[in-house]
Amino acid sequence: MIRRRNDRIATIAAARKRIKIAKVAAVAPIAKVAVEEYDPHPQYSFAYDVQDGLTGDLKSQHESRDGDVVQGSYSVVDPNGTKGTVEYTAYSHNGFNAVVHKQAVTVKAVAPVAKIAAPIAYAAPVVHAAPVVHSAPIVHHAPVVHAAPLSYAAPLIHH
Repeated sequence: MIRRRNDRIATIAAARKRIKIAKVAAVAPIAKVAVEEYDPHPQYSFAYDVQDGLTGDLKSQHESRDGDVVQGSYSVVDPNGTKGTVEYTAYSHNGFNAVVHKQAVTVKAVAPVAKIAAPIAYAAPVVHAAPVVHSAPIVHHAPVVHAAPLSYAAPLIHH
């Protein structure tokens, strides 16, 4: 029995010598990082203007950026006939600065929408449907009783 055991150990040792065991490290795939293009001197400019004669909505805005400096203005004509304009500048040295101007504007009056009531139409008399038949009462089941939660304790080990 001892000899058999020793033979088995010798066979395993010989097999280990013949087989080269390759050590492989598990490598996680590298996550792709989205790289945004960096523009050291960004520039843009946009503007819009709304002049709706039907509703009287009058407003506009324009803005431009050259590097770290943003300049622009926007204006709105209020229903009371004043035009509010905000001129602003923003850059890293002084931050955001805005100046508000108010001026009276002659606004073309929008014709009010005529409110015409349609003539009242009388409907035919309502016919009542047959009485509703109620079904048998619903039978409720007995209340569900929940068991107390189980608790687990670590085994006590004495040394």
